[in-house]
Amino acid sequence: MKRPLNWPLLIGLLAFVLAMGIFAWAADAPAYAGTAPETCNNCHVMDSQYENWFHAPHQAWATCADCHIPHDNFFAYWLYKGESGMRDVYSFTTLGYPEAIRANDETIGIVQENCIRCHLDTVEGMVTGPQPLDRNCWDCHRSVAHGDRGLTLYPYQDSEVYRK
Repeated sequence: MKRPLNWPLLIGLLAFVLAMGIFAWAADAPAYAGTAPETCNNCHVMDSQYENWFHAPHQAWATCADCHIPHDNFFAYWLYKGESGMRDVYSFTTLGYPEAIRANDETIGIVQENCIRCHLDTVEGMVTGPQPLDRNCWDCHRSVAHGDRGLTLYPYQDSEVYRK
């Protein structure tokens, strides 16, 4: 005996697939798999970070993903990119992000590793030297990646925090 088609289920699945396709097209979802900084700046809370990066020395050489995503291996890169992206989507959708965005401990570690990865020839003596590496690269090179703070008129720059 043949089973009859479950039309409501089939119509529901087709409607879901169609809705997700329209959402992916409208949101330009494939762009989020790339590394364009403009995509990271789609959320207005990143305006000041993007604007400062745009006028900073690293703008010509590095994208957001170059510094903020681990480059240990292919799987670590894509797992973190997906996890971080979903965390951002959730925070922005629920308005759960702070007014002044700060790197968490995990991000600080990733950025420090990427500084060393890109500049290994320059910092090799420091990395292999006898002194303890108890400081992050940006403790001394504050304005390299995101420029001088307070460069734009966007709010929440916390300019005073970065003056040393």
